[in-house]
Amino acid sequence: MDKISDVTIADCEKSTYIKPLRLTYQQNLKKKTVDLIWDHEDVVILIYNVTRHVLVFVKQFRPAVYLCSSKVSEVEGQRVIKHEENPPNLGLTYELCAGIVDKDTSLEQIAQGELLEECGYKVPLDKLERMCSCRGGVGTSGALQTMYFAEVTDAMRVSQGGGVKEEGEMIDVVDIPVSEAMDFAMDDNVNKPVGMMFAVLWFFQHKNKHYSSKI
Repeated sequence: MDKISDVTIADCEKSTYIKPLRLTYQQNLKKKTVDLIWDHEDVVILIYNVTRHVLVFVKQFRPAVYLCSSKVSEVEGQRVIKHEENPPNLGLTYELCAGIVDKDTSLEQIAQGELLEECGYKVPLDKLERMCSCRGGVGTSGALQTMYFAEVTDAMRVSQGGGVKEEGEMIDVVDIPVSEAMDFAMDDNVNKPVGMMFAVLWFFQHKNKHYSSKI
């Protein structure tokens, strides 16, 4: 997934997933203007494999992270990122299993589908525990994210996962032993969203003592 080349940058005129907007309003009788992005709501799932006492994450290449981590050059009037100078692993991130809310089904059903597609686990709906909902990108999109926890076993893994290849998804499933999870989540050298860090902290506060007592 990190064989990246021919990286160019251009203005986005139309997108299936996001829409730039300009919002004007008055605050204390003062007119203000702010540029925003309309974005889908999404669900994320922290997966705990009780068979091997590991937390399950996904690893994938995120162009936005690569862009923000790289030096942008200009070649013949075109903005480019020279992959020889900016290794593609700058854009590899570790995340929770996740998916956008783009189907007319329940959030639990969307989460269930993502667990199967991305990580290969077939999880009954009643095994999904809602953690909380929060707002992401509060300065740009404010999209709602709903977080779930799923306890799984090796017997529930029916495929290797990896995402939907027809949609261009390229995802690795990564198991992190619980004994290493806190250090992993707090490691500045590991690219990850804040939601992943929160989920690990939530696990240690609400779940780990219970599971550790059974080991």
